[in-house]
Amino acid sequence: MPKRPPSPGRVRAARQSARVTVASAAGFYAALYLLDQPVVAVYALFAPIALGVLSPIPGGGRDRARTVLFVLPVAVALTALGTALAVTTASAVAGMLVIGFSVSFAAAYGPAAASAVPGLLLFYVLACFPPYAPDTLPQRLAGLLAGGALLVLCELLLLPAPPVQPYRARIAAALDLAAASARAAAQGHRHGPERARRLREVGLSLRLSQAPPASRPTGAGRTDRGLAQAGAATRRVLDQLARTAERPESATAGDPPSEALLRGVAAGCSATAEALRGARAVPGAEALEEMVADFVAVRRRPPGTGLDTDAKASQRLLECRSDLLTTAASALTVQAAVAVAIGGRRDSAGLPAEQFWYAEPPTARLLALRLTGNLTLRSVLFQNAVRTALGLGAARLVAGALELSHGFWVLLAVLTLGRTTAGATWSTVRSAAVGTLLGALAAGVLIFEAGGTVNVYAVVLVPAMFVAFSVGPIAGPAWAQGLFTLVVSAAFSQLAPATWRLAETRLLDVLAGCAIGLTCGVLAWPAGARGEVRRSVAELLRAVGPLVQDTVVSAVCASGTSGASGASGDPPLRGGTAEEALRLTRHRLRIAEGAYAQYRTEGGRDSVGGGPDWHLALNCATHAEVGSHWLPRQAYGPAPPDAVRWARESVGQLTAAMDRAAAFPPGGVRARPISLPPEVVSVTPAAVLPALVDIDSWLQTLAAELTAIGGSGTDEPPPAVRGGGSDPEAARDATARTRR
Repeated sequence: MPKRPPSPGRVRAARQSARVTVASAAGFYAALYLLDQPVVAVYALFAPIALGVLSPIPGGGRDRARTVLFVLPVAVALTALGTALAVTTASAVAGMLVIGFSVSFAAAYGPAAASAVPGLLLFYVLACFPPYAPDTLPQRLAGLLAGGALLVLCELLLLPAPPVQPYRARIAAALDLAAASARAAAQGHRHGPERARRLREVGLSLRLSQAPPASRPTGAGRTDRGLAQAGAATRRVLDQLARTAERPESATAGDPPSEALLRGVAAGCSATAEALRGARAVPGAEALEEMVADFVAVRRRPPGTGLDTDAKASQRLLECRSDLLTTAASALTVQAAVAVAIGGRRDSAGLPAEQFWYAEPPTARLLALRLTGNLTLRSVLFQNAVRTALGLGAARLVAGALELSHGFWVLLAVLTLGRTTAGATWSTVRSAAVGTLLGALAAGVLIFEAGGTVNVYAVVLVPAMFVAFSVGPIAGPAWAQGLFTLVVSAAFSQLAPATWRLAETRLLDVLAGCAIGLTCGVLAWPAGARGEVRRSVAELLRAVGPLVQDTVVSAVCASGTSGASGASGDPPLRGGTAEEALRLTRHRLRIAEGAYAQYRTEGGRDSVGGGPDWHLALNCATHAEVGSHWLPRQAYGPAPPDAVRWARESVGQLTAAMDRAAAFPPGGVRARPISLPPEVVSVTPAAVLPALVDIDSWLQTLAAELTAIGGSGTDEPPPAVRGGGSDPEAARDATARTRR
């Protein structure tokens, strides 16, 4: 029977273990045995462990080396602060609270910063314990820098991790498929379900959860924000093209303006894909904008001109043109977002400026906005930072008050074993306690048998490190703590004469850390994101209602407005209420997305059997946000009174349903906005009718999504409203119409 090949996860863990082991051992042995500098040896040992094992830095070898180099100055500063504040227990605890919160809260900057948080905290933990020895700071910093430099070299030269596919490459591949599909649609080809399925599969691959952590554009800077928006808009393009491919027939077949716009979308997608690969400069959106402006001008004419004058056929043509305009608008958004992300453009050209609000502010301002936006009790990033700071501060207080000889092990236990829910923390510390007990027994036997023979510990340390760092991340906290107990016992036994009581001290310190971590888990947001995701989504739905209402009123009652491209005039002015609703929706959407992301990392899923579908709720809000940008630009004049009355009544019913949905009643809500009545169509001028069709489509889609939020509770939306998958990054995913 052939042997099963090792899993990729085990191979990665073994290679990373080899890199960390070589870096740690080289620095430790050189400092201890060649230079006779035990302080340098300690920091040279723990620096690679902190940044190579405790900090799961994502990416390939070059990415990890770059991150280590970037955080080394921060590690130096934290070590210096810890050394200075170790003068008293009170100052060390105060520093632990401030630094614990500040460093943990820096996770808001993105995945690289979040991954380095545990390792950076360890540097302060090491330095803030007695004895107070500021004269040893040069040796501490020398060991830290030596260990960091060795880790960088190992990341680059020793079994380097393969590079990670950048997110921009995923977008480029998706745009190539979109271009091919748009060209086929322009030529009248219908590829049916197979092509639609392929389009949606590629769209799903653009979800941030499907990308490796190192490539996810979740940072606060302009590049990451632009790539994230480009990925979301590309998904909308693919979803709309999938709907086009699924139609047995199209009302736009033989419609020259529609075919010309499809060819323009294809050309724009191809050019943007080449720019993302670096094959050409980032193209401007002017060509596609001009084509959209021409298409919008055609939409103002009576839909029957030159075509079948049947009312139903005309209505179907308007609906297909509305969908096509949505596709083109998404393609324009992709081009503009890429121009901001990698082209250095600082404006949104003729597109709605609200969509690209991040283009003009400097990077420092964007970083500050990310932090201030999460300074709320409703932010899981804020909650995690507070929980970490309190746990580490309490551990430092206990270790200092009891004068524990190896008190930093208490903080290390809190740092490595704390989880975001009380249940997960209990499960982890229970396993860790068992593993530490067994590891302490093994370490006690080793020390007892070896006696004072230092050579034995020197021989055991390297294989112990390799096994601990390769098995621990895979096998779980019991193995990790048990094996690490053996590692620290072998290391500290070389620094000073040791007895079996060193293993006993390690066990007691870890148990103390487990108790402190569990207490913090019970007292500080014990439910983790489970309760927070419910509250944040409820607040989000309450904010979306006014935004939808203001958008419809602005679009229906506007006069003298421009087309989609912004080429024929200025967009309608929106009142302060609409701007405030948009700002509030955007803020609450980011908070809810953060809560949902943590909820999924905690193992949470959208409940089965009728529970709320949090994922689809986020998608509904994103869809509303995008519609608020575009719909007011589609109004070509004041609508007749009957149309205004219909719009107010229809959006009123939808917003009332959103308010009810925010309470998450059993079985959800049934949202039924009033469809565009034929009598309204008959009295509406041809120039205004396309805007009403756009609004009707938008409201019906939001209603379908809102109904499904409380209906299925599955991880993906039900087929009735799945326009291409459910995702907070996709704004027009669930796009099925629920027309009468």
